[in-house]
Amino acid sequence: MTQAPYTPPLRPPEPRGLCTDCGVSRMADAKACGRACQFIQPDYPAQELRLHGRARNDQTADETHFGVFRRMLRARLSPAKDGAQWTGIATTLGERLLATGRVDAVLAVAPDPEDRWKPKPVIVTRAEDMAQCRGMRMGYSPLIALMDEVAARGFKRIALIGIPCQVYALRALEAEFGLEKLYVIGTPCSDNTTTENFHDFLKLLDPAPETISYLEFRADFRVELRFDDGRQRLIPFLSLPISKLPRDFFPLTCRTCVDYANALSDLTVGYMGGEGEQWLIVRNERGEELVSLLGDALVTAEPGSKGKRAPHVAAFIKNVELAAGGLPLRSMPNWVRPLVSFLQPRIGPKGLEFARTRLEMKAAETVIHLRREEPAKLKNMVPAHVWKLLEAYGISPKDGERK
Repeated sequence: MTQAPYTPPLRPPEPRGLCTDCGVSRMADAKACGRACQFIQPDYPAQELRLHGRARNDQTADETHFGVFRRMLRARLSPAKDGAQWTGIATTLGERLLATGRVDAVLAVAPDPEDRWKPKPVIVTRAEDMAQCRGMRMGYSPLIALMDEVAARGFKRIALIGIPCQVYALRALEAEFGLEKLYVIGTPCSDNTTTENFHDFLKLLDPAPETISYLEFRADFRVELRFDDGRQRLIPFLSLPISKLPRDFFPLTCRTCVDYANALSDLTVGYMGGEGEQWLIVRNERGEELVSLLGDALVTAEPGSKGKRAPHVAAFIKNVELAAGGLPLRSMPNWVRPLVSFLQPRIGPKGLEFARTRLEMKAAETVIHLRREEPAKLKNMVPAHVWKLLEAYGISPKDGERK
C-alpha cells in the first residue's frame, strides 16, 4: 500500500457555474454537486443542529459572526513547528490523529512538486508525512474528490483539513460515505484565486517573486513576505497593488462566500482573532477532543478585543459599491497612505473585533456582488445570519431576496 502522501488520478471537473472545484464534480457521482454545493442552497441551521447539537444563536453577537462554539482561544504551539505558517497547530493535529490511531488517513493539501504555491490534494497515512502539508497554498484543490479513493482503500476513520467550501460539501454528503469517524479541522477562507493569478500578484510585490517562500495577511494590517535567503518584508495593506489586479482576480464564488469562519468544522484554526497568534474556535465535543491532543504543547489565553469596526466596515462597503463590479477602490491620496498605514495597526480593530470586521466586510461584499451579477441567487445563497450582520449598515433584503 502506498505510504507517502498520495494523490490518486483524478477525473477532470464537470463544467459548473459558481464553482471552486472542491472536488465533488470530479467524483464518480458528479451529480452530487446538487446536494453538496455551498453556492446553490446551503442550509447552515440544519447542519449546525446535526453537528453541534444546535443552530447558532443569533441573539448572541459572536455566534452570529462565527457560528456555534463552546469556547474560543488565543493559542500557539511551544515550541513552534519549523516551517509552519504560524506555529503548526493544524499540522500537529493531523500528526497526532494518525500517531494515536484515531484515524486511518488525513485528507489535506500539500505543495505541488513543480510549484510550491499550487495546492495538491493528498491522502496522508503516516504521522511523519504531515510535515509535507505545512504552509499556505493558493489555488483550487479538489480535496473532496479523494473520498472515492478513501472508499476504494477501505478507510473508515478519517480527518480532513480544509477550507469552508470543501467542508460544506463534505458535511452535506457525510452520511453517504459510510464513515465510522470523521474529524474536521477547518481553516478560515475569504478569498481564493487561481495559482496563475497568484503568481501575477507575487510579481507585483517583488522583483524576484520566485524567491518568495511565505506570504501571510496578518491581523496588524500588513502582509508578511519571507524569502529563500531568510529576508522578511512587511507591506501595509494600503500599499498593496490592488488597483493593478484584473477585475476577475477573485472569482464571484469567493466574493460571495458566506462562511469565512468555517462554521461546520469541529475546530476552526485561524489567525483573525489571535492578535499575532492563532485563533481557535472549538465548536463541539470532537473539537474539544482535538484540542486535548495538543496537550501541554498548546499555550492558550482568552482572545482580546479592541477598537471599533463600524467605520472600517462602512468605508469598505462604500468602496465596494463604487467599484463597478471589480475590486474595492483605493481612492485615498498617495500622500495619506503612509500615515494611515502607520495608524491602522495602532488604532484599528484588534483580536475578536478585527475578526468581526472581516466577517461583516465579507457579508456586505456577498450581497453587493450577488445583487450586481447573480440577483436570482440571493434568496437561496444568503443565510439569515448574513442579513443580520448587515442590519447596522442599512443593508436589508429587498423583495424576493429572502426566503
